[in-house]
Amino acid sequence: MLRTTALFWLLSLSLAGFAASAGDLTRADVQSILAAAQPGAGANLAGKSLAGLDLHDLDFSGADLSGADLSDADLRGAKFVKAKLAGAKLMRAKLNLAWIISADFSHADLSDAVLETLVVSRGLETQPAEAASFVGANLSGAKVTARFSLDDMQGANLSHLRASADMRNQSMGLIRTDFSRANLAGANFDGAGLGRVTFEFAKLQHARFTGADLSNADFAGADLTEADFTGANTTAASFTSAILTGVKGLARP
Repeated sequence: MLRTTALFWLLSLSLAGFAASAGDLTRADVQSILAAAQPGAGANLAGKSLAGLDLHDLDFSGADLSGADLSDADLRGAKFVKAKLAGAKLMRAKLNLAWIISADFSHADLSDAVLETLVVSRGLETQPAEAASFVGANLSGAKVTARFSLDDMQGANLSHLRASADMRNQSMGLIRTDFSRANLAGANFDGAGLGRVTFEFAKLQHARFTGADLSNADFAGADLTEADFTGANTTAASFTSAILTGVKGLARP
């Protein structure tokens, strides 16, 4: 009897430990951590598991979320101003209306996430100090309608990105994804939906667009040196004043 009780107790401890490691924080816990952070220091949530939590409208400004697991989290309307999310897991996370001013998403995994109508600046135009970083980030399969003007997205994986403008709901003017003046050197857009997306004056050296839909996209003034457009749909796309040195797979006029 004693042996059975001891085994049951050990099994209970083991299961409790597994549950804690699987997701040991609640929304209330996160709110308490954010509230306890010293002014100007930012909360430390680095490496924490916040997977699947409802964290909408919370203010993570200045917080360290490096390596944190935010996969499947509801982050709609959350503020990540100057937050550190390097290497964070954000697969399938919902980031609609999230604030990403000066946020660091370098090498984060945002595959299949939803990033629509992001708040990227305090004014109408993004200032250099407000640009976010997505260097080496994985946004493959993400659904995007947002401005990434001036953002550093070198080497990012944007394959199969779903960013084409939805022409069924444009009564207030064309709403489209904007990569103008962004640094997308070496980025991968293979198989991406980029209809009517703007890349004006973007840095796209060695970028890949193989098999992508670029119909009506705007590359005016962009640097496309050594970019690969093999198999891409470039119907009605604009390349006015773009640098096309060494470009592959693009029909020349």
